[in-house]
Amino acid sequence: MVADPRTALFIDGANLYATSKQLGFDMDYRRLLKEFQSRGNLIRAFYFTTLVESEEYSSIRPLVDWLDYNGYRVITKAAKEFTDATGRRRVKGNMDIELAIEMLELAPHLDQIYLFSGDGDFRPLVEAVQRKGVKVSVVSTITTNPPMVSDELRRQCDEFIDLSQLMPKIGRDPAERSARTAPASPGHPGLERRYGIRQGDETVES
Repeated sequence: MVADPRTALFIDGANLYATSKQLGFDMDYRRLLKEFQSRGNLIRAFYFTTLVESEEYSSIRPLVDWLDYNGYRVITKAAKEFTDATGRRRVKGNMDIELAIEMLELAPHLDQIYLFSGDGDFRPLVEAVQRKGVKVSVVSTITTNPPMVSDELRRQCDEFIDLSQLMPKIGRDPAERSARTAPASPGHPGLERRYGIRQGDETVES
């Protein structure tokens, strides 16, 4: 009997969020995990995101906490804040280096990697992982205008999966969402609507 391929997810959080919004659907991270668990022996599911530590409340924090307790390995770092030439406050930060390090370290133990990002900066990383004998699938979309995935990344990967085709499997059910009318927790505003986390899911029993 052929063993299931050893797989891992590498999710560029900001990129995936932007892509799903362009496609007009809300991500259900519980369903996403189940979908890719069904495709092989899922070793790790990484989620990479920056956090603005100076803010008293970060809208991404509830998602990060929920993912941490529900099967994802969350990698975060503080975003850098600065004032531009016009005097406006800006926030800068990406997780490219952190994602690359984790992928290269885990690659020898995997058969296939799913990269949730359309960032062309990852093309050399994909090529390096492929040289280790690992199949790389890129998950993004070409259905938007402009496409959310760079042409060079699409050309480099072994398989391109359009996120729009996964929507029925990993998106929130609009009927279910509209049926849930209970208000969000004051500490987690918009948690259910924004991230596909059902009311109460963020509470973890010991």
